[in-house]
Amino acid sequence: MTISILIADDQQMIRSAYGMILGAQPDMKIVASVADGATAVREARRLRPDVCLLDIRMPGLNGLEATRLLAGPEAPQPLKVIIATTFDLDEYVYRALRNGACGFLLKDGSPALLVEAVRAVAADNAMISPAVTVRLLRHMTAAATDRVTGQGAVTGPRAATGVPELPLTPRELDVVRLLARGRTNEELAAELHVSLSTVKTHLGNVQRKLAARNRVEIAAWAWENGICAAGDTHGSGTPG
Repeated sequence: MTISILIADDQQMIRSAYGMILGAQPDMKIVASVADGATAVREARRLRPDVCLLDIRMPGLNGLEATRLLAGPEAPQPLKVIIATTFDLDEYVYRALRNGACGFLLKDGSPALLVEAVRAVAADNAMISPAVTVRLLRHMTAAATDRVTGQGAVTGPRAATGVPELPLTPRELDVVRLLARGRTNEELAAELHVSLSTVKTHLGNVQRKLAARNRVEIAAWAWENGICAAGDTHGSGTPG
């Protein structure tokens, strides 16, 4: 299967670099390369690529608003969006995830990480830059503590509802714990000694019960509700 990709960045050099890196992969194809958010939204809706790779700071409509239009809760047919930016700011990370992004990368990351992120998101996983992940999960743990002690409201990415519509089964909780620690579907299957299709079934049930839009929100729910311990992070930097 070939992964179709839309690239949106106001810098021609960045667009060219992404195009060379991703276009060189045998399983990837660049279907559009645009310089602003409005054009990105228009072309993404027309072409419906498997993955949209968006910069944040673009003229007119910025990447965060473009993400909301393409992947947010009000998008009629949500697309998969990765935000790639030079700005490592919590505000941007949280807003990107709230707006439906499946990935958040820093532009100074390696080409291999970019390729890995595109493949992960295309396969319904999520990818957050390792430099951002540790801080994000630490924030989730602190937010959960604040909520328990009454010291403040939970902020950050929109988490799934605090109380599942239906109770999670013990096996579903196992899946959630591992997902929040950064395991991929394949790693989940190996660690739980089940098939890949079984993992996908569990994740679908969890997403439905939590009213979560994506795996990032499942991970956020797990950390905000104390499902994971503070030290439970995974070296890959991928929360799902």
